[in-house]
Amino acid sequence: MPRQRVRDFLEQRQVAVYFGAVAAAAVLARRVPASAALAPAIDPLLGFMLFVTFLQVPLTELRRAMANLRFLAALLVSNFIAVPLLVACLLPWLPGAPLARAGVLLVLLTPCIDYVVTFAHLGRADARPLLAATPILLAAQMLLLPVYLGVFLGEEAAGLVHWGPFIHAFIWLIAVPLALAAIVQAAAARSRVMDTAASLLGLLPVPATALVLFVVVAAVGPRLGPAFEEVRAVAPVYLAFAVLAPAIGWGIGRLWRLPADQARAVAFSTATRNSLVVLPLGLAIPGAVPLLPAVIVAQTLVELVSELIYIRVLPKLGGRRRAANTLE
Repeated sequence: MPRQRVRDFLEQRQVAVYFGAVAAAAVLARRVPASAALAPAIDPLLGFMLFVTFLQVPLTELRRAMANLRFLAALLVSNFIAVPLLVACLLPWLPGAPLARAGVLLVLLTPCIDYVVTFAHLGRADARPLLAATPILLAAQMLLLPVYLGVFLGEEAAGLVHWGPFIHAFIWLIAVPLALAAIVQAAAARSRVMDTAASLLGLLPVPATALVLFVVVAAVGPRLGPAFEEVRAVAPVYLAFAVLAPAIGWGIGRLWRLPADQARAVAFSTATRNSLVVLPLGLAIPGAVPLLPAVIVAQTLVELVSELIYIRVLPKLGGRRRAANTLE
């Protein structure tokens, strides 16, 4: 089967692939509690997933994203001003336990930079500028997250959060994958062999994301039981966020007078959180297990169900015109 057909096949069925990975991991976690030993594999797999994701962003597209100031401004305002304000409003309903609050804040304050592109594409949003902006979103959240945690947690943050994991994440989840993607792109422009290799790597974003989902749920699943009460306590907050965040993102997109398809992209970004990337940050907090990873993964499960609603509801906003957003 030609590579483009394989890629199209995977992209068209990626929602089913992701849910299948989560379901298989949940079964494994329930039947084989030792699957928690998969946790050390999360960081390397995340790095690879981000590398193949960044590889889909030509450097010219990244420059174009920087030049699309209205879209970028709306994206940054919605994720780093509006969402923190929404989280501040939800703060009184968070559990009192510092670790549980830290877990909720970690996941809700960080915008997704991987499968949000998939769901935006399925939801008739212009996914191309969103994909091109992923390195910017990831860098911004790594820089701002410690600041926001300090604001929301106060003195509690000093004992829970340290800069080391954030520096580690910036290096291995932003700088290294982005540099490798740039090197491969440059080599592909000069070598037929490297061009073929880059084309083959272009088939892997969906499988890589599914593998990360599988390992995360399998590693954290055995820990959900002891943290059940905390998970139940944070679920209404995640549901409220899932309802309010896309409406806020859409409103900001329209306030910035973006085309409807780009406003939908802002809505998807505002609603979709970066649980896969922040999980290693949560695991680095002393005493995090089992509470904090369970709280973070619970958001992923709520979010995946919410995305199925978004891809049906959000296309109705701003008219029925389909965005021409095929990812090249």
